[in-house]
Formats: sequence, structure tokens, C-alpha cells
Amino acid sequence: MESQLSPVGRFRKILLAFDGTEHSDGARALAMSLAQHCGAELLVLRVVLTNPEYESMAPQRVDAETREVEKSLETLQQEAEKQGIECRVMLRHGADPCIAVVRLAEDENVDCVVVGRRHRSDLARLVVGDSTNRIIGHAPCSVLVAPPGSEPLRRRILVATDGSRHADAACATAARLALSTGLPLTVLSATLGDESDERRSRAKEAVQRVLYVLKQELAPAGIELDGMVEQGRPEAVIVDVARSRSADLVVMGSHGHTALKRLFMGSVSKRVVGNAPCPVLIVR
Repeated sequence: MESQLSPVGRFRKILLAFDGTEHSDGARALAMSLAQHCGAELLVLRVVLTNPEYESMAPQRVDAETREVEKSLETLQQEAEKQGIECRVMLRHGADPCIAVVRLAEDENVDCVVVGRRHRSDLARLVVGDSTNRIIGHAPCSVLVAPPGSEPLRRRILVATDGSRHADAACATAARLALSTGLPLTVLSATLGDESDERRSRAKEAVQRVLYVLKQELAPAGIELDGMVEQGRPEAVIVDVARSRSADLVVMGSHGHTALKRLFMGSVSKRVVGNAPCPVLIVR
């Protein structure tokens, strides 16, 4: 991590992938809040699910749904502009919303995609749905996953680090958001109980290094900053600390030291996204 925050952590253009259901209401509220705090442009994408066969069989239904979506987007744009947010809305047709989201993120050079997370059973929550996983894996930028009921950030930001370059990027982004929102920031690392003293020492050093770097940026702005190292499985520790510290945003890298390929989200990130009580930002 450099001595100053990387400009990569800035959010100048945010893409809200909105499906019009209650599952994406939290994502909408959070995306608008972030756009306000960061002075970012907000893009809103709705995809009308269809394919050539369906369009030929039921053209009137496709037209009716398209008009309905256009009205919804117009209402959302007006809502954003009333809050002083620069907003553009876009409608696409296709059979795979994930492809449309990723393509638009690439074409518009988006800094962050915001998507909703659906309610799931306890068993299903152990993994992330295929749609979310694909967006995180293929998007050229960070992805913020918001569970139903998500609200604008008001309490605390929690960032997880294992000392990897992915974690460093997450820490820089979390610090940018702390500066934009004025919220306190907690830096967390986790160690397994059977790990060596050397590994535990490295975890403490990783947290201390991040605190030293970020203090130079956050202290002058009066942002509260603290760090902690907890014992346990990383995904469980992150979720537990998010609850105990009343964090309303978890920030983490897409992979840790064991990352293999860009197109596969790390298992820790996947489980945190599926189980966290608050939105999770996966930083690219």
C-alpha cells in the first residue's frame, strides 16, 4: 500500500443494476446515497428479459413490459435528480441480465456496480447465487452487494485485510468511503486457531501497516480509525465483527493470498457476501 490513497479507490461513476423488485430496493437506496456522498454520476440499468422467440410469440407483452420499465426508470431518475444526483437511466433487452450489466460497466468505465441480494434460506445463504457471482467475477470494477432493507451508510465501515494486494486495494477504497461519508473505519484481520505464531504475527503486522498508512489520510479529517485481529475462520470473524460493531458496510478484496483466477471469487468473499447482515463491497 502506498503512503497516500490510490485514486483507484474513488467512485466517480456508479452503476445500479435494478430489477424493480423489493430485492433491489436496498441497492437503490444505497447507490443513491453513495452517489451523493462521492459526487458520482449514477447510471441505472433495467433489463427486460426476452429473446427472439418470445418477442415473436408475444410482442404485445414485451411492448407493455418495456413501457412499464420506462416509466419506472423515469420515476427513479426524477427521484435521483431531486437529491442533486446526476443520473442517467438505460433499458436493455436480453435473456441474460449479467451480460448487459458487465457490458455497460465496461463501456461506461464504471467504478462500482451495485446489485441487490435476494433473501435465501439458511442453507442457500452459505453460497452466493450464480448471477451475483458472475457479475463479481466478470465486472471490470468493484461490486457492491446490498441485501434487502439496506439503508444509506450511517454507522461504521469495516474493512478486512490479509496483507495481500487485493486487500490493500480494499483498504484504500474503504478509506476513501470513510472520508466521503465521515464514518469511522475499522481494519480487521483473522487468524485460525491452529496457525503458527509467525502467521499470527503477520496478521497483526498487516493491520498495523494499514493503520499507519491510513492514519495519515484520515486523522486530519477527524475520521475515527481502529484495528483488530480476531481468531477464527475469516468469513465467520468478518460477519461476527460486522454485527458486533454495528457496521453497515463490509469492504474486502475479491481474493486473498490464495487467489488463482480473476473469474472466480474467493471462497471467503463468497461466504461473507452470502451471510453478512449488511452490504458487502468486493473491491477489484
